Amino acid sequence: MNPWLPFEWIAALRFLREGRLQSLFIICGAAIGVAVIVFMSALLDGMQANLFRRVLSSQPHIVLERPKEAARPLRALQNGAIVTVQKPSQRLSSIDQWQKVRDQMLARPDILAVSPTVSGPAFAVRAAANQSISLTGIDPEQYIKIVPLPDKIVAGSFRLTNTDILIGIQLADDLGLQVGDKLRVATAAGGNLNLNIAGLLDLGSRGANQRGAYVLLSTAQNLLNLAGGVSSINLTVLDPYQAEDIAQSIALDTGLDALSWIKTNNQFFLGLNAQKVSSRMIRLFVGLSVAAGIASVLVVSVVQRSKEIGILRAMGGTRGQVMRVFLIQGALVGLLGSLIGSMLATVLLAVWRGVAKNPDGTPMFPVSVDVPLYFWAALIATITGLLAALIPALRAARMEPVEAIRG
Repeated sequence: MNPWLPFEWIAALRFLREGRLQSLFIICGAAIGVAVIVFMSALLDGMQANLFRRVLSSQPHIVLERPKEAARPLRALQNGAIVTVQKPSQRLSSIDQWQKVRDQMLARPDILAVSPTVSGPAFAVRAAANQSISLTGIDPEQYIKIVPLPDKIVAGSFRLTNTDILIGIQLADDLGLQVGDKLRVATAAGGNLNLNIAGLLDLGSRGANQRGAYVLLSTAQNLLNLAGGVSSINLTVLDPYQAEDIAQSIALDTGLDALSWIKTNNQFFLGLNAQKVSSRMIRLFVGLSVAAGIASVLVVSVVQRSKEIGILRAMGGTRGQVMRVFLIQGALVGLLGSLIGSMLATVLLAVWRGVAKNPDGTPMFPVSVDVPLYFWAALIATITGLLAALIPALRAARMEPVEAIRG
């Protein structure tokens, strides 16, 4: 034993060493608890990140649109009757002064990317077959900062000129098309163009793959009779979970309709939140079980070592010193348990990566542990050990020397 160690440390280490089996069990219990917490944290974070990426990789965080057209309320009376006004149908129209709005969005510190688009209905026509599609005109350089279309290319290349079009794989299958074929696109506004299929996209769902079609912004403006205009402005924000608050702020500043992904995917957002809450509750209960185990072992240790505690007090040991002996034991058990548990969690994650694979052999979803998670696991486990040792330490400190030696 190092003679330079303080008295409390010497006594704490001696007590742990003398009760080797007891100490081993409680350290293993703490290690298993920490391993469960670290493994679950990494697994749930990876799963949430994967779901989040899949949902938001095909849509912007916020979409700005022109406010819906509304009829003015009329109160014209005819023989005492109020005339009912029918709600008007919505027409494709451009955002007023959209360049100014785009510049305002680029100046905001909470927005990462801005991309104006033109979207509208159209028909894909090939010989006698035709199918309705959702035509989207984009500025490729800006749009890929919001939706990574090049990553979704499964055939051909990500190339858009005035005569090119990118379509979903289901649309190509329905119309018997492949890269390099010609496709005629017609719109209700009178637009009609023969376009070259530059690439096929897998957008992640059958519906999107059946309707999705992308052309250059100027091409869509001509087809949809919206020369020089844009129907929406897509945004990517710094913190996706703040998208709804940012959308409301933008709506107040610009007077435009601002739809966030949280509002349009409300059930998915609620599911993510429910998963987060349940994960925290599980971690809390695991932590409490570890704390209860440490406390119970130390309570037994106080009872078993009552005579040693009485002797320490009789030899001049203060209540504070006796209390610190058991607090140090609790902290050491928590720290050692966290180190062993972190190593065990790392092994479990390696096994998970080798077992959890998709049918094509690729990982089900990426799982990794951030280095700060190990640090926080060690810190929280040490604090948990300290708190768990508090009651046994107080009980030991309150023992009277004579009674402790007799008992």
